[in-house]
Amino acid sequence: RRRGGRGVRREVGVHPDGQPALMSRGRLAPTPTGYLHVGHARTFALAAARASAGTLLYRTEDLDAGRCRPEFAAAAIEDLRWLGLKWTEGPDVGGPHAPYVQSQRLPWFRDVWSQLQATGAIYPCDKSRKDVERSLTAPHAEDDAEPIFPPALRAPLGAGREAREPGPTNWRFRVPDGETITFVDALQGPQTFVAGRDFGDFLVWRKDGFPAYELAVVADDHAMGITEVVRGADLLLSTARQLLLYRALGWTAPTWAHAPLIHDADGKRLAKRTAGLSIRELSQKGKTPEEVLTAPLDQL
Repeated sequence: RRRGGRGVRREVGVHPDGQPALMSRGRLAPTPTGYLHVGHARTFALAAARASAGTLLYRTEDLDAGRCRPEFAAAAIEDLRWLGLKWTEGPDVGGPHAPYVQSQRLPWFRDVWSQLQATGAIYPCDKSRKDVERSLTAPHAEDDAEPIFPPALRAPLGAGREAREPGPTNWRFRVPDGETITFVDALQGPQTFVAGRDFGDFLVWRKDGFPAYELAVVADDHAMGITEVVRGADLLLSTARQLLLYRALGWTAPTWAHAPLIHDADGKRLAKRTAGLSIRELSQKGKTPEEVLTAPLDQL
């Protein structure tokens, strides 16, 4: 039985010595909440280059229904094609792991929720962000990040084990407090995070009926056979969380390559709301794909 990408058959190539070798599978996974900017362009180009000896797929991550819009999803495909990026699987070309749009993959995400719930790794949580902030005893991981969830607000062990559906409540992953999570990033080098200090119990399911980012990304990268994840360095902490999910599910994690972030002249990280540096605006100004991918920002 195959649901949402179960039974992935990974591509096999041949080493120069004649032995079978696992071919790389990379992905582009934009969130359509705005037009992609030059930072996205360079990170996605890097992902494409690193997957050039294998397969590259495209996945639209549109689970934030309040902010994602179809016109941005269409523009992302158009803009990345203009840059010269090519993929062999995706919402515009199909493929063996369709659908490649996350909002169409809810049955698979519920299946993964069930696997986690059966292990006792997750629990229902009715605490709001304000509840967390009022009980906060640990520092914020980042100014714009969710506060570290206080252990005192956890549900007791075994809570939610009888549930058959997520229901209209949030669900959190119970992190192993004090455990050190390490991995070696292909671009950033060795990384170390401590559960309970650098991050706390994190959302895996939202009360609006959708999976949280961490669960959805892990579920789809596994289902689609991704062997290397290339994304921005702002998601290094997410990798530590996701490694715990891979372990709880008994899945093999991909390797990681987190690209340096691109900042504007004021030192601020580029965002989709940054005016003048979207791929679309730069192409309309007459810039070439090569300039978008390589020129200094002050020359764009």
